[in-house]
Amino acid sequence: MENQFYQFYEKYHQSLFQFLFYMVKSREQAEDLVQEVYIRVLKSYHQFENRSSEKTWVFSIARHVAIDSFRKQKRWKHRIADTFDFETNQISDHSPLPEDIALQNESIQLMYRCLNNCKIDHRMVLILRYIQSLTISETAAVLGWTEGKVKTTQHRALKALKILMEDETVKGAAECAGIRLER
Repeated sequence: MENQFYQFYEKYHQSLFQFLFYMVKSREQAEDLVQEVYIRVLKSYHQFENRSSEKTWVFSIARHVAIDSFRKQKRWKHRIADTFDFETNQISDHSPLPEDIALQNESIQLMYRCLNNCKIDHRMVLILRYIQSLTISETAAVLGWTEGKVKTTQHRALKALKILMEDETVKGAAECAGIRLER
């Protein structure tokens, strides 16, 4: 049985994981559910009657495991909802909205593009200070500069980066305005 299980694993593991991942949209949960599928397969493999293909049988088990997982989550959510007093305890989600994340990602990409256009000294200081999170004294030690020079270069670099980003934003807006939609 052990050899059969390894063959079974090799044949279906990737497909099972992908199927369950797309169902539950969580890598960790999908990994747990794949393990549950294997447990059920091992317990019932002797009952498999070849009325369908082995793959169909396995995915049927995976489907049921996913549905069972959804049911457990639903019961868990109902239990919490029943014990939680919504009138006195307000739930708030402070995570950013997808639109905010998209704008932030665009800003970060713009910053990285503009960083490439900065002077070498400016780029080094900005990378060490803000990307590598070094302190001013650590940055000075890395570069062999005084702390005063690091502070001055950082100040100038931030100003230069801000100007580059503003110029790039204006240029991008002008290009967007120049695009003509055709039918």
